[in-house]
Amino acid sequence: MTAGESGGSVVRRILLGSQLRRLREGRGITREAAGYSIRASESKISRMELGRVSFKARDVEDLLTLYGVADGAERAALLDLAREANVAGWWHSYSDVLPGWFQTYVGLEGAASLIRVYEVQFVHGLLQTEAYAHAVVERGMPGASAAEIDRRVALRLERQKLLVSERAPGFHVVLDEAALRRPYGDRAVMREQLEHLIEISERPNVTLQVMPFSFGGHAGESGAFALLRFPESDLSDVVYLEQLTSALYLDKREEVAQYERAMERLQRDSPDPGRTRDLLRGLVQLT
Repeated sequence: MTAGESGGSVVRRILLGSQLRRLREGRGITREAAGYSIRASESKISRMELGRVSFKARDVEDLLTLYGVADGAERAALLDLAREANVAGWWHSYSDVLPGWFQTYVGLEGAASLIRVYEVQFVHGLLQTEAYAHAVVERGMPGASAAEIDRRVALRLERQKLLVSERAPGFHVVLDEAALRRPYGDRAVMREQLEHLIEISERPNVTLQVMPFSFGGHAGESGAFALLRFPESDLSDVVYLEQLTSALYLDKREEVAQYERAMERLQRDSPDPGRTRDLLRGLVQLT
């Protein structure tokens, strides 16, 4: 199973959840009433509609009945979607080191047709070399065992297969110059990482830009974020904001639009990919 195919299970959960929400709102039924019909809480309905939990066929059947969906073909299609949404992704085998809140992102990442990110602290995970990733994880988790660090690095390397797969998404990343100046590992690790960025930025699906210190203040003032777009027309873009112990997933149109504008300004104000490679080559010479 490829990263894109496994990521589809997350997208199917979101698709099913959004359709259930549309059906519920069309009938004027509250989340509380919907929860009561399946012996669950209002918050459970909310999580289902956001695609954050798996779906039981019985719950979906009961909700479809409550929402007045009597057409056999429509019911069958939604129940098939529920079964497909429950297929475990490839990352399930890393559940021992993968927080639940990040599993959703890995699935969305694998299903996206376009990923745009701004990163300030370090090189984005999809672009990290093994040695650099090891240094990042080791510094971020000082109490972790060597085995756990190796597992987390292996997970990161597995994610990176997405960029070279047959269904590779477009990947547009803006790195703050701070991410390149802040050392993780020794000089050899940083040099290898910079050389890797030059090499991978030549891939047709990868666009890499660096926001230089010399520009001054810029549109990334709120910190790192990711924007994900999907091939399914029913799905809106999603903004991913990672925190220390959790993450936010934003899909309201007005919120996404603000991050879209910030990303567009970052892309416009940063040197183009060719000049970015020149900047990276200069940093390699200094390392």
